Amino acid sequence: MAENRAPEYTEGTPCWVDAQLPDVEAGKRFYGELFGWSFQDQPARSPGAVRALKDGEPVASLAHKTDGRMPTVWTVSFATPDAEALCGRIRAAGGQIVSAPLPVGELGVAALVTDPGGAVFGLWQPVGHPGFGRRREPGTFAWVELYTRDTEAANAFYGDLFHDALFGPGADPDFGRAPISDVFPAEMPPHFLVHFAVEDPAATMERVTRLGGRVQVPPFETSYGTAAVVTDDQGASFALLRR
Repeated sequence: MAENRAPEYTEGTPCWVDAQLPDVEAGKRFYGELFGWSFQDQPARSPGAVRALKDGEPVASLAHKTDGRMPTVWTVSFATPDAEALCGRIRAAGGQIVSAPLPVGELGVAALVTDPGGAVFGLWQPVGHPGFGRRREPGTFAWVELYTRDTEAANAFYGDLFHDALFGPGADPDFGRAPISDVFPAEMPPHFLVHFAVEDPAATMERVTRLGGRVQVPPFETSYGTAAVVTDDQGASFALLRR
């Protein structure tokens, strides 16, 4: 199901994803071949950062990981009209502010936060860049799943924080919550897993391994489609999803 850019995302709608990578050029080669992305420099975000485009529309960012101690990871950002106010609500509900809201050139305002369980996510207050130009079609964002140790607490936290996006009139959320089960290592922290839409998960997994990535979890059925979990050639995990 193709969907072009919405003029405004409801607060709490996943509106952007970015990968923090040791080697952005390697990331461009990997994702360019895997998803057919092209790239343009995005110095407003950080030196060496690039915006990924699918058919000329923005779909993601790749940025250089400046601190080797930080994880190589895909991060989802949720839309908000007021990042400062939302940070206050997150703090009051037991979350933490990792990076306070800061302008990103003329694109918007970004912040990095955690929920009470420690799962990290971003906030995006748009100015010149509203978010995804395409989503829910092959090679673009399709879903994000929160893996948490307390789904009831997560449902309460996000249900209050993002009520309209999750439960409001006409809501069609791309955001689920699931427990961290025994199949995960005991030390696995709560985390978000970004899903990209594909037409054939098995064929895409073969491309992942050919490009130097690996398969973590082969295709399995979920309530929102057929998913497989993989990593890129630098260790960033993400999922492939056919709906």
